[in-house]
Amino acid sequence: MNPLMLIGRIIKPHGIRGEVCVDFYADSPSILGDTIRLKQKPGGETPYAVLSARYHHDRLLLSLEGVPDRNSAESLRGAEIFIPRARLPKLNDGEIYLSDLPGFTVILEETDEKLGSITAVDLSSGQEIWQITTPEGKDILFPAVPEFVTELDPENRTARIDPPPGLLEIYL
Repeated sequence: MNPLMLIGRIIKPHGIRGEVCVDFYADSPSILGDTIRLKQKPGGETPYAVLSARYHHDRLLLSLEGVPDRNSAESLRGAEIFIPRARLPKLNDGEIYLSDLPGFTVILEETDEKLGSITAVDLSSGQEIWQITTPEGKDILFPAVPEFVTELDPENRTARIDPPPGLLEIYL
């Protein structure tokens, strides 16, 4: 299990003083702590001290040490924000973090057959989308909403789904 957890992505600069606008995946900015790690493509992870965090029009704005102006903030556009997993709140039985879903086996509810494995989870559209890769290598984009996910079993690392009519035919 990765010791770091993805909790957001820098969308764009905000203003002229180096603040960045964040697509934030956690419930509260208090989880950020004093430091975060930013990962840009290509490149490794870089630690940044968090100077401030505030909400503006339902978006989280961050001020980071070493990012004094808009140009510096612009250079961070698209960077993923990570924190140590140890900072995360404890989960209740049966709960799971979205970042732990890749590798889960996906089973079709109707036929009880294995469809494939979850290879990625995307939240960028505002909806949870699973990328399911079949044994043949085909990718399926699946809307992971309660109507279609009938069971999630973290212990056995399986997800049972009942996809809407026609969805699988589009991909297969």
